[in-house]
Amino acid sequence: MTEPFSYQSFSVDVSNHIAHVQFKRPDALNTMNKAFWLELPRCMQDIEANTDARVIVISSTGKHFSAGMDLGVFTDSKAVPMGGDPGRMAENLRRVVLQLQDTLSSLEKVRLPVLAAVHGGCIGGALDLVCAADSRYCTADAYFTIKETELGMTADVGTLQRLPKLIPEGVVRELAYTGRKFGADEAHRLGFVNTVYDNHETMLEGVMEIAARIAANSPLAVTGCKEMINYSRDHSVEDSLKYMATWQAGMFRPNDMMKTFQAKGQKQPPEYDDLFPVKDLFSQ
Repeated sequence: MTEPFSYQSFSVDVSNHIAHVQFKRPDALNTMNKAFWLELPRCMQDIEANTDARVIVISSTGKHFSAGMDLGVFTDSKAVPMGGDPGRMAENLRRVVLQLQDTLSSLEKVRLPVLAAVHGGCIGGALDLVCAADSRYCTADAYFTIKETELGMTADVGTLQRLPKLIPEGVVRELAYTGRKFGADEAHRLGFVNTVYDNHETMLEGVMEIAARIAANSPLAVTGCKEMINYSRDHSVEDSLKYMATWQAGMFRPNDMMKTFQAKGQKQPPEYDDLFPVKDLFSQ
């Protein structure tokens, strides 16, 4: 299955239960323009509803992973009016920021694990994006920066909320206050990225191998892992344990375990049923 959907900002290839989403505007440094913000959540929904993918890999093309937010998003007078009543302008801007936040939160809301493969610069809004992924991998030349501070604003679409859950808070504060770059080695030492690869080609090979191992497992077990880890991040241990018990009581069935044991006995890889697709109840 190849290129099931068409987007301005990225290409999508689905094969062997892996959806590869690749940014495709290298001449514009893969900046996150208006189309990007509109398309990303739709892309996640399309993959979940209309493909057999069990894991999503996000990578990029050109010199940099992404130079971050296209400032044209905020200079669009239709989206962000520059005149009128201050209270109404503020309410509108708040709503725009919430919509941008929801776009990146789509990586967390999708049932499938999302693996980010980063090369070159991952700047500003692009860092917000990869913070919302399940796992991150990068090339030796990759670097990350909370660029918004240097531009005179506070990062507002996820980095300051998610990054302190991923690396020590004191480091996050330094990175946010200074806006300095941190490279692949530092990102790996801090645990922000899982693995550093020599180049883009070996990174994609490595990440695709990891994705294949994920896709080979029970989709129900994997989505349960994602649901529980995300929930535990934002709740107490006690609440998370109770939710785990409720999930297990409702979702656990022995079917996939039996398939696993049978496959091991036959020395074959198990074959699991896909999850039911997520559909809009009101779509035709």
